[in-house]
Amino acid sequence: MSSLNDTIGKSLEHLSANGSVRNGTMSTTTKVRSSSGGRFKNQVEDFESMTREARDAQTFDHNLTMGQAIRLYKKGICWSLLLSMAIIMEGYGESCRSHTALLPSFFGFLPFVRKYGKLLPDGTYGISAPWQSGLSIGAQVGSIAGVFLNGWLVDRFGYKKTMIGSLLVMIGVIFIPFFAPSIEVLFVGCLAQGVPWGVFSTLACAFASEVCCTKLRPILTTWINACWVIGQLIATGVLRGFLGRTDQWAYRVPYALQWFWPVIILTGCIFIPESPWYLARKGRDEEAVKSVRRLTTPEEGSEFSPEASVKLMSYTNKLEESISAGISYIDCFKGIDRRRTEIACTVWSIQNLCGSSFMGYSAYFLQQAGFSAEDSFNLTLGQYALGLVGTCSSWILMSHAGRRNIYTYGLAALCGILFIIGFMGIANSVSAVRAVGAMLLLYTFIYDLSVGPVCYSLVAEMSSTRLRAKTVVLARNFYNLFGIVNYVIMPRFLNPEALDWGPKTGFFYAGFCFLCTVYCYFRLPEPKGRSFGELDVLFEQGVSARKFSSTHVDPTSASHSPSALLENFGIDPDKAKKGSTQHHEKAASAV
Repeated sequence: MSSLNDTIGKSLEHLSANGSVRNGTMSTTTKVRSSSGGRFKNQVEDFESMTREARDAQTFDHNLTMGQAIRLYKKGICWSLLLSMAIIMEGYGESCRSHTALLPSFFGFLPFVRKYGKLLPDGTYGISAPWQSGLSIGAQVGSIAGVFLNGWLVDRFGYKKTMIGSLLVMIGVIFIPFFAPSIEVLFVGCLAQGVPWGVFSTLACAFASEVCCTKLRPILTTWINACWVIGQLIATGVLRGFLGRTDQWAYRVPYALQWFWPVIILTGCIFIPESPWYLARKGRDEEAVKSVRRLTTPEEGSEFSPEASVKLMSYTNKLEESISAGISYIDCFKGIDRRRTEIACTVWSIQNLCGSSFMGYSAYFLQQAGFSAEDSFNLTLGQYALGLVGTCSSWILMSHAGRRNIYTYGLAALCGILFIIGFMGIANSVSAVRAVGAMLLLYTFIYDLSVGPVCYSLVAEMSSTRLRAKTVVLARNFYNLFGIVNYVIMPRFLNPEALDWGPKTGFFYAGFCFLCTVYCYFRLPEPKGRSFGELDVLFEQGVSARKFSSTHVDPTSASHSPSALLENFGIDPDKAKKGSTQHHEKAASAV
């Protein structure tokens, strides 16, 4: 029996001790003599009904096999994949920007440089380093604003309306960089595009975690990393195809291709069901039931009940209310949610702290080793293909090893690779630089097998359901802040006219990667196989991260208040105690 089942059962046992429940079945022990007593009876019966159906739904969810889960939630899977396509669009745009410091990219296209650059003393055209950094950082700043905006929009309007609105905004702002007459306007375009990108980056992750069962949750959330890789793969292929062009379409066509994604996604979003968890949090249970029906396809004779699933969502929401009141950004840093927010923010920040920015410079190192621009881009395509294979392989790995082990040991492996890259920088030879390119291919595979995809599953699972949108927002913006730092320092590390560390930069990131590994060992819990309700109780009891997977949840401990839980169901604990007194007095007189 799952821990949430224990939560329900123990809550009923607690009432039984007060004379309100007998043998797990709710029964009034005092004669109702007033209208208030009648209301209390109805409240108790409602509580009994909700807990029974929630228990059934929880048991059904835990007993699902992977095959049964896929067949039952096949429509939910399709809807989640549709929204995740927005990440492909973001990965495409991010990739076009992240390659801007490289010769074969936009800043290496003569038409682009003539349009937005300045004539240099030697008779050539160029774009200054500050503007190169500004175009990249501008999109990150816009993304930070979009991420915070998403936290408010989702709570107010839901996932569906927020996504539709953001897609419409994206369609409009693409016109800015496409027709930009100057580099200043191009900067405004990057800034404006960053806002909807920020919405997509957090909305897709949260939505994927709320439209499926526990078995499918890690797959649908980690698929977001695959979407990033697919977007980068497409962008690299497009840039590779336009290397030989010398007209304005060399940079305009890659921008124009961004219109393809929002049109396709918007068409599907018109029909997409709202997240049932969002509707349950808003008290719109009937709509939540309809949403669950649209997300599932029960087989004939199946015991699956949409009504029971919604009861489980409502129960979990009440449970969270009993241990953590409030749904504002400030509440993310209060009580037990402080720990959950810290873990989510750190886990996502680790993606930028562990040296992942090296992957965007693989073509740079290959060119330093004597490869042509075309061959460098061809190998970069292979690099992203390896990343896609790694992400898909992580699904198999997660079913056996769990998220905590994959993330922690993955970081340890990346740390070792970064140290090797650093030592190769000391060798300072062409063969060593070629070896760096090979190690970056290995780094990409390990990263997309562990840290890359598993991060999305962990961030979605660490937060409570009531604060999920805002916790994901905070975590993503910590990621964005460290991303801006990488945009600034990475070119300085590699530029011969600046620090000129080259591959020795691996030592810098290896140090941070080691610290991240230590953090995950002591602070990162294992959420594998746990429902959202079970995670709530584990965090509420302050269970050590290393003991999460083996701890039996005891909701009757001192840190868990049955009275607070009953109050959230509209039951007056004092009346329950009064009923207990009357029951014992009647039993004594009978003796």
